[in-house]
Amino acid sequence: MISYNSENDFLFGNEAQVSVWLEAVILNEKFKLGEINYIFCDDDYLHKLNLEFLEHDTLTDIISFDYTVGKIIQGDIYISTERVEDNAKDFSVPFIEELHRVMVHGILHYCGYKDKTAKDEKLMREKENYYLQLFANRQ
Repeated sequence: MISYNSENDFLFGNEAQVSVWLEAVILNEKFKLGEINYIFCDDDYLHKLNLEFLEHDTLTDIISFDYTVGKIIQGDIYISTERVEDNAKDFSVPFIEELHRVMVHGILHYCGYKDKTAKDEKLMREKENYYLQLFANRQ
């Protein structure tokens, strides 16, 4: 089950479509969906989590807490809608596209993909682009 919650005034509109897509991503990566909670928030909220749990004094667009057991994907994914909005402007893409990228990014981390090295980041971007295209083709 995928749930969507908000700690700010953000309203996520296409929950059903996105849930079907993200579950397809999980199944395609040979995992099973357990329980994933997306929590949309602002920069201040996510910055506090970043300081408290990761000891990073920086803004970020996403923090994920992975509770995956074996092949069952579970976790809490916090997304700063403010960071996503700024990143969308920086990358000249629509907000919703950048939001979907960040959402699938969290899922891909749960599937074992990393992004700390240039090689890992390249593979992560390829996977994100692949799954974003799959979602676009469903529309």
